[in-house]
Amino acid sequence: MLKQNPFEVIESIENIKNIILVASGKGGVGKSTVSTNLSVALAREGHAVGLLDADLYGPSIPLSLGLDGQYPEVRKVGDKDIMFPLINFGVKVMSLGFLMSKQDAVIWRGPMVSKALTQLIEDTDWGDLDYLVVDLPPGTGDISITLAQKLPKSKAIIVITPQKMATADGRRAANMFQKEGIDIEVLGVVENMSWFTPEKHPDEKYYLFGIGGGESLAKETNTELLAQIPLVSDVCNLGDTGQTVFASTSNIIVEAFEKLAQNIHEKHALNALK
Repeated sequence: MLKQNPFEVIESIENIKNIILVASGKGGVGKSTVSTNLSVALAREGHAVGLLDADLYGPSIPLSLGLDGQYPEVRKVGDKDIMFPLINFGVKVMSLGFLMSKQDAVIWRGPMVSKALTQLIEDTDWGDLDYLVVDLPPGTGDISITLAQKLPKSKAIIVITPQKMATADGRRAANMFQKEGIDIEVLGVVENMSWFTPEKHPDEKYYLFGIGGGESLAKETNTELLAQIPLVSDVCNLGDTGQTVFASTSNIIVEAFEKLAQNIHEKHALNALK
């Protein structure tokens, strides 16, 4: 059982309607890629969107959104220094990566991590947002637990790949949100790298990492499979050059992220009616 939350709930984000925590039980499943392109997909649907890179040990969002090497504007508001997010593709972005050099190694223990993360959120002027997407670090450590406790109105999505090991890790991430003292609703599962389709053979599917993992985890957690994201050859290069999947020559991955954004928005709209 988790101990009572020693940190106060963050109350300076009352202008944010919905918070989506993007989690995974392990690294290498494409969680940051999902966070980035989900944010852009929501913005393309006409929503006001922010993206917080909470992976303090490996902030990759600045590079993937073409903001690498830039710095947020800081203004004095009262007695506080307030940061204003950088904006690209219609998304407001904040990351520790904006505030540290590429050579810096973040070697922090739990309390320092929690303080830095809280400051990133509280000292950022997000403005009015329909969605704040939060890219969590992989696993179920201090950062994920702290954020879930500090942002109790959040909802979570779990990113996995189809193989059994990734499914088991995703199950642990889902279980974390359901622990006493956290109690964050899991909206569903996103299965990334579901299959590979060659560009010249769009009707063919090759299941390189197995099949059925996302559907299995969704059933186990009593949620739903929100999207299956195919493996497309140009996505890695697009991310490395600061472009999103919406610049891809493959329509199937564009449609997959559009469907994910629509599914998440529909679930939030249904929750608002309850």
